[in-house]
Amino acid sequence: MRTNIVHEGADELTYEIRGIVRVAEQLKKLGVEIVWENIGDPIAKGETVPQWIKDIVVATMREDKSFGYSPTKGVVSAREFISAERKKESNVLLNPEDILFFNGLGDAISKVYTYLRHSARVIGPCPAYPTHSSAEAAHAGAPHITYTLDYRKNWYPNLEDIRNKVKYNPLVAGILIINPDNPTGMVYPKQVLKEIVSIAREYGLFLVADETYALLSYGREQMTPLYEVIGTDVPAIVMRGLSKEVPWPGSRCGWIEVYNKDKDPAFARYVKTLVDAKMLEVCSTTLPQLALPQIIGDVRFAEHVRLRTENYRKKADIARAIFSGINGVIAPCPESSFYYSVVFEEGVLNSQQALPIADQAIREYLEKEVEGVSPDKRFVLYLMAATGVCVVPLSGFNTDLPGFRMTLLEPDQKKFKEMVTKIAESIERYIRS
Repeated sequence: MRTNIVHEGADELTYEIRGIVRVAEQLKKLGVEIVWENIGDPIAKGETVPQWIKDIVVATMREDKSFGYSPTKGVVSAREFISAERKKESNVLLNPEDILFFNGLGDAISKVYTYLRHSARVIGPCPAYPTHSSAEAAHAGAPHITYTLDYRKNWYPNLEDIRNKVKYNPLVAGILIINPDNPTGMVYPKQVLKEIVSIAREYGLFLVADETYALLSYGREQMTPLYEVIGTDVPAIVMRGLSKEVPWPGSRCGWIEVYNKDKDPAFARYVKTLVDAKMLEVCSTTLPQLALPQIIGDVRFAEHVRLRTENYRKKADIARAIFSGINGVIAPCPESSFYYSVVFEEGVLNSQQALPIADQAIREYLEKEVEGVSPDKRFVLYLMAATGVCVVPLSGFNTDLPGFRMTLLEPDQKKFKEMVTKIAESIERYIRS
C-alpha cells in the first residue's frame, strides 16, 4: 500500500495462553487426547455454578430492562453497591461516579493503555500477564517495561528493581500491580504494597491494580486491596470483575474503580478520556451488571467463595508436594487464584531434549513445531504430544525464565494428582534425555 497501515506495536500483541491451542488442536486431530490446562476458565474445566446464582440470573433476565442499554458508566444500582461495599470493607469513600464498567477486564485493560499518551509508560511485573504486557507495549510501540518477581522469594516483587527503573526512566508514568498475581498465584504482602505506593508518591506516578482474583486467596499472605493503602494523594485505578470469582467468564463484565482522581489534573483528564471512549461505545453489557448486587450481596456468596478457595488450596498443596521432589525445578506454592508456575533452574533445559513419542505422525509433526522455539516451549510441546497435558510456557509471559504455568482447576482431586504426577514424571524423563 502507498501508506503503511500497520500499527507500530503490532508485533507486541502476543497471547501464548491461546496461541498454543493451534498446536493442541492439530495434535488432537492426530489422536492425542488433550487435557486443557492452558486457560483459566473454571466453567470449561467443570466447575458448577450454584443453582441459586443461576436463579438470580434467570430472574434478572426476565426483566425487560436487562435487554436495554445501561448508562455509559454502568448500571447505577451496581455502582452504588460497589461503593457501599468499599465503605463496609475498609471505610473507603468511593464515589459511584468514579466506577466505570467494561465488557470484561480485557476491554478495560485495552482502553487503559490505548488512551494513555503515546510516550507514557506503565511498568509491570515479570513474569507478566500477556493481556497487560501486550496492550501496554502495543500502545507504546516498544517492548513492555517490567520489574522482577523473584521466584526464589515466593515471587515477591523486587522493590529495588522497581525504584531504579522508575528513577532512571522518566517516561514511566505508572506502576502496574497484579494482585493476586497471574501467572504466579503470589499475593503482595501489605508492606510491599505500601512501599510501591510510596514510590509512586515520590515520583508522581499513578497506580493500576488488577485485582481480578481478590476474593480467591487461601495462603498465609492475606490479600490487601490497594484502596486500603493508597492514601488520599496517589491516583489509582483498581480493576475488578465477575469472571473468576463468581465464576462467570462469559459475562464479560469488569469494571474500574478510580481513586484520588482530583489530586492530579492530568490524571483527571485521562480518566475523562476513558469515560468519553466508553461513551462512543454507548455502554457495556447490561444483564450481568443488574445481577451483580444480587449475587455478591447474597448471604450465600461468601461460603460459595470459601469452598472454592479451599479446593484450590488443597490442589496447590498436592502440586507443591509433588514438584518439590524434582531436582532442577523451583515451584513456589501459590497463595491465591488457580494457577501454578514452575521454573526450570538455569542450564537444565537444552535444545536436544525430548520425550518418547511412539506415533510416527505425531513425532514428525512435533519435530517441525519445536524448531527454533524457546527451551521451555520445547518442553511444553513435547509434554503435550507425549501426555496430552496442555500447559503454557513461562516464556509466554514476557519473561526469560524457562518454565510453565498450569491451572488448579481440575475438579476431581484424584485426577488432578494423577495429572501433576504425569507432568512431574515427564519433567524428570525430559531432563535425563
